[in-house]
Amino acid sequence: MKKLYILSLVLSITFSFAQKTNLKKADALFRNYSYTDASKAYEEILQNIKSPSTQTLKNAADSYYFISDARNALKWYRKLYEAQGNNLTDIYYLRYIQTMKAVMDYDEADRVTKEYLDKKGDQKEIDRYVAQKKQLDSLAKAKPLYQIKNLDINTTKSDFGTTFYQEKIVFTSARDTTKFSEKLYTWNNQPFLNLYVSERNPADGSLFNESLFIPNVMSKYHEATATFDAAGKTIYYTTNILKKNKLVVDGDKVNNFQIVRGDVVDNKLENPQNVFFSSDDYSVGHPSLSDDGKWLFFASDMPGGFGETDLYVVKISDDGTMSTPLNLGPKINTIGNDLFPYYRNGMLYFSSDGHYGLGDLDVYESKFLSDGTFTTPRNLGAPINSNKDDFAYIVDKSDSYGYVSSNRAGGKGDDDIYSFVKGKPVCNQSISGIAVDRKSKLPLSDVTVMAYNSFKEVLGETKTNYEGKYAIVVPCNKVVNMIAAKPNYSSDEKTVETTKENEGEIPNINFELSNYDDLVVKKKGVEKVDVNPIYFDYDKYDITPLAVEELTKVVFIMQKFPNIRIKIESHTDSRGKDAYNLKLSDNRAKSTRDYIISQGIDASRIESAIGYGESRLINKCKNGVKCTEEEHLLNRRSDFIIIQK
Repeated sequence: MKKLYILSLVLSITFSFAQKTNLKKADALFRNYSYTDASKAYEEILQNIKSPSTQTLKNAADSYYFISDARNALKWYRKLYEAQGNNLTDIYYLRYIQTMKAVMDYDEADRVTKEYLDKKGDQKEIDRYVAQKKQLDSLAKAKPLYQIKNLDINTTKSDFGTTFYQEKIVFTSARDTTKFSEKLYTWNNQPFLNLYVSERNPADGSLFNESLFIPNVMSKYHEATATFDAAGKTIYYTTNILKKNKLVVDGDKVNNFQIVRGDVVDNKLENPQNVFFSSDDYSVGHPSLSDDGKWLFFASDMPGGFGETDLYVVKISDDGTMSTPLNLGPKINTIGNDLFPYYRNGMLYFSSDGHYGLGDLDVYESKFLSDGTFTTPRNLGAPINSNKDDFAYIVDKSDSYGYVSSNRAGGKGDDDIYSFVKGKPVCNQSISGIAVDRKSKLPLSDVTVMAYNSFKEVLGETKTNYEGKYAIVVPCNKVVNMIAAKPNYSSDEKTVETTKENEGEIPNINFELSNYDDLVVKKKGVEKVDVNPIYFDYDKYDITPLAVEELTKVVFIMQKFPNIRIKIESHTDSRGKDAYNLKLSDNRAKSTRDYIISQGIDASRIESAIGYGESRLINKCKNGVKCTEEEHLLNRRSDFIIIQK
């Protein structure tokens, strides 16, 4: 499908292709855009040249590339890459990558892409590659949204570029049905393109009863890629620039394409007019009207773009006045070819060989936002896309059926039209983050992360990697309860609300897990919750703010380790009467228990809460023994002894 990449027609000079040829003739064929003959000439010549120039390698590779012979193109692009290395220009790097993908050498294409981008040092481009590669990998694992079918209406020639026309379908074809069929386009040695109209079978999407569309539109050159307003009364289509029925050429003997607007009246074209932004010096084509007819999208190689062909849009007022063309910008457009726009239900579909896809042209979608920008393009994946050219995607208003064109293997000819039915998309989002040790803040590997809905049904499960990172895919428009757990660690929980539409990853949902051993002290085979002394006001057992600070640690470990059961023991120092101290410590133990229960801990998890007064001193400070305040402090303690875990 390379013939409409440049959106131009070349005035050719006929050369006789002899068995033996020379480099000058091959170069002349190439300059004349006679790529089929040029590729044969270069192939013969290069068998006898040990050290060809880089320009000869480029021409040989390009000759095959522009007639979609990826296997032979790759052979010469590889030699060019070996000769030029980092000096290879962006466009030749892109063509080299695309030919590798076209022959399914995806691993090598990824290796060369990484090598090239790394040496170039363009971090923005590296990030774009990584994101698009990740999206493609995700698509490869998902159930396909589309089912496609090759149509009987296809011929051995090029058939492509469908568009809706009332209840019918208008498409572009090089089939031999006209009086001009004996005249061939030297680029690919096929007849010139014309517009055809066909009936559509709504039961299976098949097309039939095709005929030439509006005969007075037809010239002896190209007419292609039409679009209509909702009523089918206004047409925009692509054609060669003609004056007095003769081709208008630029300095390179290239005839560019233009967009013509006209009225459809009684199966005739009336009032045909070139759009104001057509030019003898560059091409505009692939027009596509928005649903409401207020926006016209198109492709062009006009100066000031980002690549070989870019996508543009003009606004159309009620009286037909058009605004200045606006380039859709670097998020949509690339260094390569960005073509075949189609706008439906707020979504822009287009084809590109400059984004990182499955090979050659791939179909992408990008949502129009309220701020006037488009979202990052998303590859539609297989089976809409393949390792060959996939383009001219259209879909109906209900977003359930449509057509796409492709020159993939298994078709009937050069380019074929495929019908598709589209299922309802499964909307998922990825939640990602990291799990760390609460104390050390170091990442934790092998943490199990699970996502549940409100009915406790598992939505997804994964584990953190060696960097403590995880990613988990969950449905859109849900309240997701997440829990992270690891043996001998506390669990941690989060609640995340996913969006109504797939808007990419929800990042930084992080977890902190505490190691059990960091929360307890072990002495003489007894495990206790690690807390500082719990202070009470003199002669009282009310819970003070200082006491709350320490009791929070007890509540925390019991929340994070739900199998833990404890018993509470409170003690005093030896000062005061024994009976008084016994009663005071018991009140404090029970006050402590009541506070823990008030924080949501089940009472059954506290076996007992007993005060022992001064009966269990841990040092010499008995009645009558002189001790320092610090020594007495050691005896004023509350122990939270773990009896089950």
